[in-house]
Amino acid sequence: MEASQIYTAVAIIALAVIALLVFFVNKSKKERRLTPLAGLAFGFMLAGIVFGEDRIIGYSLIGIGVILSIVDIFLRSKEK
Repeated sequence: MEASQIYTAVAIIALAVIALLVFFVNKSKKERRLTPLAGLAFGFMLAGIVFGEDRIIGYSLIGIGVILSIVDIFLRSKEK
């Protein structure tokens, strides 16, 4: 197993742990669900990590995920 594969595996595991913590630990009365746009952004970021061997594809997918998350933040701030 190469070093880049180990880094990818560690990153995926870390993101999975963070996702589990967000979904199961943060149980307050006011439940804040993940919006579909935020879920899509999370998926693009995971895909960017998984397909990170080709830098253009990996960075493009991560960039799309970041842009979608910024759009989601902007849309949610307008609702309040």
